Amino acid sequence: MHEDAGTLLEGLTEAQRDAVTTMDGPLLVLAGPGSGKTTVVTRRIAWLIAHGVPPWRILALTFTNKAAGAMRDRVDLLLQQGDVDARDVTCMTYHGFCARILRQYADAAGVPPGFSIYDTTDRRSVLKQAVRKAELDPANWTPASVGESISSCKSMLVTADAHEEHAGGDFYTRTIGRVYRAYEEIMHANDALDFDDLLMRMALMLRDDAAVRDTLQDRYRHLMIDEYQDTNHAQFLIATSLVGPGRNICVVGDPDQSIYAWRGADVQNILEFEEQFPNAKVVPLGRNFRSTGHVVAASAQLIGHNASHMQKELHTQLEDGARVLLQPAGDEHEEAASILAAFKEHASSGIQWNEMAVLYRINALSRVLEQAFRDGGVPYVVARGTAFYERAEIKDALAYLRLVVNRNDDTALRRVINSPPRGIGKTSLSRVEQHAMLGNIRLGEALREAGQIDTMAARAARSIAAFVEMIDRWRATADGGSLIMDLPDLVTCVIRESGLEKTFKTGRGDEDMARLENLDELVTAAAEWTPPPGDESTESATILEQLAAWLESIALVSDADMVDPERGAVTLMTLHAAKGLEFDVVAIAGLEQGLLPHGRSMGEENGLEEERRLCYVGMTRARSRLSLTWAHRRTVRGITERAMPSQFLGELPDDAVERAVDHDPWSGGRSAVPDTNWKVGMTVRHSTFGLGVIRRVIHRPRGTTATVDFLEYGQRTLLVAHAKLERVDPEERPWEGIDVPL
Repeated sequence: MHEDAGTLLEGLTEAQRDAVTTMDGPLLVLAGPGSGKTTVVTRRIAWLIAHGVPPWRILALTFTNKAAGAMRDRVDLLLQQGDVDARDVTCMTYHGFCARILRQYADAAGVPPGFSIYDTTDRRSVLKQAVRKAELDPANWTPASVGESISSCKSMLVTADAHEEHAGGDFYTRTIGRVYRAYEEIMHANDALDFDDLLMRMALMLRDDAAVRDTLQDRYRHLMIDEYQDTNHAQFLIATSLVGPGRNICVVGDPDQSIYAWRGADVQNILEFEEQFPNAKVVPLGRNFRSTGHVVAASAQLIGHNASHMQKELHTQLEDGARVLLQPAGDEHEEAASILAAFKEHASSGIQWNEMAVLYRINALSRVLEQAFRDGGVPYVVARGTAFYERAEIKDALAYLRLVVNRNDDTALRRVINSPPRGIGKTSLSRVEQHAMLGNIRLGEALREAGQIDTMAARAARSIAAFVEMIDRWRATADGGSLIMDLPDLVTCVIRESGLEKTFKTGRGDEDMARLENLDELVTAAAEWTPPPGDESTESATILEQLAAWLESIALVSDADMVDPERGAVTLMTLHAAKGLEFDVVAIAGLEQGLLPHGRSMGEENGLEEERRLCYVGMTRARSRLSLTWAHRRTVRGITERAMPSQFLGELPDDAVERAVDHDPWSGGRSAVPDTNWKVGMTVRHSTFGLGVIRRVIHRPRGTTATVDFLEYGQRTLLVAHAKLERVDPEERPWEGIDVPL
């Protein structure tokens, strides 16, 4: 035993000590938000080494290089007084570890030892080639959509051969199988593996090759896995296959923070750990060192509504602090203004801009927030994402619109002439460019003469002619050719007729859905745009002139000179991107039904639970100040629609929240937060109608309604806020002696 091992336990809670000192057998550490997870993991590794476990016998797997590096450094620091080298611990990402082992056992894995690893850009290029090789229309089978399907297959260890064998008669599945086969053939020809291959090939080798499996189990006697709730099937199989006879596996995670199902993560891996490893020890880390009392209490009660929630008593020894503010607004602009005003107030009290963050469910919500912070002179950055007008799909749409205004905008022309693909490839474009050079004319003019170029293929010439005609048609419409179209109508028309809308509608992934939402938001931006004060010339301007002025206002936006290096900038980011971060002040915007929870999750128990976990993750990013905001009306695609507050707001404890006064005339002076106390199947009693069973619950803008099947009066739909329903415990046998079943 290392003489200073006792110091490894200094400052730890009883639960943390228990996790650190448990050396043998399967161990599940349930690490709630802010519970000192990294401290426990690093001290446990140091504890093992201090108690005689050779560092090279320890394998720690993480999800990011940054986490792996930080873990190694902290363990090394803890043991720097001794004669051991913590750098001998194998502490790597899943992908890094798999790449190392696959090269070492290349023959057993069936991979070339000198394989290349293709990153996201390389993979996208191969996917494009595979679609062409499978003789499919690239406009309908995008790299994003087919890539997501292939990735899903690999995470479930379904090879191209296996997929082909079980494809059945479904057209989509059979077509994906063709692309998958073509993709694998190209990758094989290039001696290349993608990130999914690293996991799949490793998992299959461990599953099928007992000799390799036994060798690795003997080498790594102690296995630790961080963020276990984020593992997919392949990662789960890798982890469980590495566990030797000693069953020394320690997994650390929190099922309540599993928010990556769309990426293949399976929360059941952590929920069923005790079934996989009977007699496993479970240590819950419930103390939150990050957040104040009201933030912890509110988030704990919210996540408690999930059936998948594993009980751990969440608490903090910090003071209660400010209550969680529930802030309604008339519309998204009022919402953004209220967040801006609150942040300015916090700044005046001494909180730095970089200690504040605004979180949201979908990227499209950032546009109005960006505008408010820009107009308010508050520095901001869009973290782990792209500012709204810098997103690829938005730049594509704007490039088309720029061509409507200026046919000679060669940069815009080159960006979109074949995006989405329309049969105008690099060869065809180079011939047009050569024609322009020889004739000393602009590229746009040369396009109109494409049919006269001898070397131009007939199909490409027709595609170019159709492209030119499309741009000309839009310009004629905008330049006084239509009395019924306005600016947002024109933007909608361009997005639809250019093929951008179809491209993302045919995709099946969340990425394509987000891009569609962003394009909808661009239409809303056009609808909301007003000329700058004093510019009276735009009042009677044509749509073309309005478009030019709007595009100019976008082009002049610049954020770079707003950031104060001393105080930093407010962070705007999605809830998914915020995982693992923390801020003094957090505002979560857009807590409305259809946004959070997202519309795709409605009616799906698993989907709704993941949305609730996502909200929980967002709430637990806050150290001391948390506000949840929503709007009564929100504009989508230029059309203002009524919105209703998220059902999650009704799941928060009254004693931990402060409900701001709602001045919106539509709300009747109060905010109709959904009442989630009433569930389908619940037995209830009404003073007039008697006993009944709830058959349906609907959250409406004016409040929550329940359809109850009453024994004597049949079905009645009641507004629960006024119905004075009484819940009846079924164990009281309220129906005993009554013949008419409900």
